[in-house]
Amino acid sequence: MDSTECSSSSVVEPYNSILTTHTTLEHSDCCFMVDNEAIFDICKKNLDIERPTFTNLNRLIGQVVSSITASLRFDGALNVDLTEFQTNLVPYPRIHFPLTTYAPIISAEKAYHEQMSVAEITSSCFEPVNQMVKCDPRHGKYMACCLLYRGDVVPKDVTSAIACIKTKRSIQFVDWCPTGFKVGINYQPPTAVPGGDSAKVARAVCMLSNTTAIAEAWARLDHKFDLMYAKRAFVHWYVGEGMEEGEFTEAREDLGALEKDYEEVGMDTAEGENEEETDEY
Repeated sequence: MDSTECSSSSVVEPYNSILTTHTTLEHSDCCFMVDNEAIFDICKKNLDIERPTFTNLNRLIGQVVSSITASLRFDGALNVDLTEFQTNLVPYPRIHFPLTTYAPIISAEKAYHEQMSVAEITSSCFEPVNQMVKCDPRHGKYMACCLLYRGDVVPKDVTSAIACIKTKRSIQFVDWCPTGFKVGINYQPPTAVPGGDSAKVARAVCMLSNTTAIAEAWARLDHKFDLMYAKRAFVHWYVGEGMEEGEFTEAREDLGALEKDYEEVGMDTAEGENEEETDEY
């Protein structure tokens, strides 16, 4: 996704992001969201990198992708197959953009003497500062959560950490979906890249969550697109490469519909449906 920070590599990022999302809506089953601006901030605040480069950003993304695919490469107590992400995280075909969060993200220089507990890293996943997309889940509702643990983690600790999360009022689920958590546990600890930015830790967790709060990111993206497209800025470059102007309008309309889709799934529809059913009788 695009960025407003200096991490942005191209002025046409809003165009590219919306055109890509439009394509993935139809041709992809599950897309894990990553936002340059959010990762840029994580590198600055959590890893103390004054001027993060794309190398720093990509290292962090690499760690996340590694966690998502770890179950394919290593054995664990609860392995999660890639197809299970779609089954567990996608309630409706279009609502397939899980938010990615990773913890702990700490610099090699500031590595803790005491490793963070399972409860602490689980709780950190629900903090906006560790998210890979700029949005606030406290303003939305969760539809599903998948927690992928790596390293020194036992199921008992995970169960108690999740029980603690469920008691927090700031973490809300949609009423039509049970507050289920999909859990994966892999015994292979995360690998620290030699000379990399992150500290070597005994355990880590990557959370993939489908939340209505991601609509904030779409709204922000749509606004940037509208500002540029109103002036038809840079559109000639795309037309020159064989695209048609109508493709921009079509992609933008699709994203507008996606925003509405997220709004609708966040509504408490279950109660309304029940009322309608009783009226029929």
